[in-house]
Order: sequence, then structure tokens, then C-alpha cells
Amino acid sequence: MSANLFRRAMLGLIVSAPVSGLIACGYRLRGMVDLPYKAIAITGNPSPPLRADIQTAILQSTDVKIAINPKDADLILEITNDLSGREILAYNSAGQVSAYRLNIRVGFRAYDVAGAEVIPDSEIYMTRDMDFSNTTVLATDVQQQQFLSLMRKDLAIQILRRVSAAAKAPRTKSF
Repeated sequence: MSANLFRRAMLGLIVSAPVSGLIACGYRLRGMVDLPYKAIAITGNPSPPLRADIQTAILQSTDVKIAINPKDADLILEITNDLSGREILAYNSAGQVSAYRLNIRVGFRAYDVAGAEVIPDSEIYMTRDMDFSNTTVLATDVQQQQFLSLMRKDLAIQILRRVSAAAKAPRTKSF
């Protein structure tokens, strides 16, 4: 019995040591985004996948609702541009493409119903490098779409974090 008890104690120590280390260093999950608004309207011309990702991020990581009509919203998030593309990053010895760089650039601004700017015209740019092989073209296309989807989701969360930080920042008046 004592050997079994000793094993359980050691197993408990081994399992709790990494968790204790994370707690001691101050690590915590990001959790929800704290926005001081009740409703947000998304205007402008985002691509349908980006609009869906922003709406999903708002609904999953905040207590804010999506307003269809901008007049019903406390904050209006205007997507001014949404560009995605790829550029050739490298060639192999045979002169064929061996790597691409995927990029997404999203321009946005946020203002309240009165027209006061919460975030002036801003831009977020994200890139991700991707290897390419002529033998796996179909798999590479699927991988590219997955990368772009993950990048859009990251951009949506970053936009919400910027809105949250700007809403909490003290407003200064310029002379």
C-alpha cells in the first residue's frame, strides 16, 4: 500500500509542478475582451469571411451585440479596406516556386454615434510564409485557405483588442 501511495504522491507532484510554475509567473488566458459598448455595427466593405470572423469574435469574446443598423449601435466599426494576396518568396534550383508569403491588410476606423473618433484610420497587416510543392498542389491550396482563415480570425481579435484599448484610454484634447 505504501508504494502505491508514494506513486500517487509523486504523480501528483509531477502534474502540479508545471501548473504551479505557470501560476507563479503570472500566466493567464486572455479571456474575454472588455468593451464598454452595448452594440457595435460593422460598416464599410469587408469581405464576407472577414465580416463573419469579426461578428463571431464579437459574439464569442465580448458581451456586446451586433447592430444591423448603425443608428442602433454605440460604436460603428468601419472597415475601409480588406486586401489579401500572396507573393513569391523563393524559387528552387529548377526555377520553380518553392515558397509563398500570404498577406492580409485590413484598414479600419471606429467612431461613436455622435461621430467622435474612437480609433482614427488604422491598418493591421499580417503575413505568413508557406512552402509550396508542385507535387501537392491541391493540398497546398487547402493549406493556403486554412492559413488565410486563421489569419482573418487573428485580425478580428486584434481589431477588437485595439477598440478595447482605445475605449479605455483617456481622451486628450488637441489645441
